[in-house]
Amino acid sequence: MTTLDPAPTAPPMHAAEDIPRWMAGCEQRPPHAKIVATIGPATSTEEALAHCIASGVSVFRLNFSHGSLDEHGERLAMIRKVAAASGRQVAVLGDLQGPKIRVGIVPDLYDGGGIMVEAGTDIIFRADATEAHLEEGLPVFPTGFDRIYHDVEPGQRVLINDGAIRTLATERIDGVSLRCRVTVGGRVTTKKGINLPDSDLKVPAITDQDWACAEWAAKHEVDYVALSFVRTADEIIALKARLDEWSTIKAEDGGSIPVVAKIEKPQALTNLASIVRATDAVMVARGDLGVEMDTAQVPAAQKVIIETCQSHGKPVIVATQMLESMIEAHAPTRAEASDVANAVFDGADAVMLSGETACGKHPALVVETMRRIIRTAEAWYDTQPHEPNPPSDLPELPHRSAALAHGCWHIAKEAKARLVVVWSQRGGMAGYLSQNDFRVPILACTTSERSARRMTLFGGVTPWRLDPPGEGTLADWTDEVEAYVQAQGLAEEGDAVLLVAGKPLGQVDAQDTVAILRVGDPNSGFRPR
Repeated sequence: MTTLDPAPTAPPMHAAEDIPRWMAGCEQRPPHAKIVATIGPATSTEEALAHCIASGVSVFRLNFSHGSLDEHGERLAMIRKVAAASGRQVAVLGDLQGPKIRVGIVPDLYDGGGIMVEAGTDIIFRADATEAHLEEGLPVFPTGFDRIYHDVEPGQRVLINDGAIRTLATERIDGVSLRCRVTVGGRVTTKKGINLPDSDLKVPAITDQDWACAEWAAKHEVDYVALSFVRTADEIIALKARLDEWSTIKAEDGGSIPVVAKIEKPQALTNLASIVRATDAVMVARGDLGVEMDTAQVPAAQKVIIETCQSHGKPVIVATQMLESMIEAHAPTRAEASDVANAVFDGADAVMLSGETACGKHPALVVETMRRIIRTAEAWYDTQPHEPNPPSDLPELPHRSAALAHGCWHIAKEAKARLVVVWSQRGGMAGYLSQNDFRVPILACTTSERSARRMTLFGGVTPWRLDPPGEGTLADWTDEVEAYVQAQGLAEEGDAVLLVAGKPLGQVDAQDTVAILRVGDPNSGFRPR
């Protein structure tokens, strides 16, 4: 049986009399925003995964850009095993690489590794190179991305290592080579990414490797698939169609795998509304987004993306460099802490760790640090006057539950509900409740393990996998909810708990109804009077 997150063990930063009222008890509250953590060498043991889950991870990310499918299979099995032992629902997100351009093999020709390139000098990319080398004093780099030798025009930017190294194309021989002049130098090492922000690349968003990884994800029942470098809604629709073909999951057990659209290209911002409508969730992938467009524009773009997701009722993840200094350090910078908190203030459902947990020195500590920042930010936010921002771009059909969820917010507010408990078989109603910014915990019941795992991405939602109690009546369910919330310390006698369910329990698309359970009152909730 699932439980809400326990309080972290980190000590308070100040004496009780010195802290503001809004900070008091903030470490005892379950966080609304969730934590996504990338699994890698630093988190590829059962012990490391267990520590991360205990520290607050709700979703683990498998990065298909690195490692083989066999390695990802071993990690997936390990996550499932450790999550089951922890008693928590934990989702797994498979992140497709997309048409990522990378430098090939670069031997260590200079002290410190790789090859140093200096501003004012030339470098060459060549199709037939098997590894980087010096030729007549010029560095020659391999890349298997064929379109770089066809689509990059002289004068266009060619950026390496997330834009840390900057060059301008000067000469192209179609299908053979591309010569560039370095404007900002640095060290080039194996597999560093290449960005071409000015070039019109004639490549599909989904490569052959991506299709193979997506099929593997469907057959191994990964909980979410993320599509990189999305440009149009058609790319999302194409991926969802193939996932539908490969899926063996029945509708009542969650259906085919949901898709997360990664917004990291300027074209995606142009087509943002249609992309958000087509997808199931969104990731603000600030790494490549900050290379493909002016870095100064990224904070505003983040807000626009989050607001668009909120208006369409879609969960949104903010990612990249959130606590990056903790790859090495034991504490984040003040700017990083503010970055995480501002993502929370903007309304992100989840914040993501990349290298911090994949290859960092302190993966569990960085997760706990992120959770403490989330809780403290939310404790302040909840003292500020604000109304919910319900999805505004949902038609009545097939979204009647969205209107009911908005009504539930008003009922919960008037009743001063301690929490909301909803029966949400496939997660739809739980998602709508989440998007209404309840600011009280939402406990979401389902018979489906897969649906329970997927709901871990929803802000404020804790999934509870259980079978319909007794004869499956709403009165039986009311009894079980009352016993559970008291046993877990989520509510006490006299507290109001909002119940949202349908008849019969466990059926997909059952019409939802609402009742107020007053803990300790045998005539409240869905019990007959």
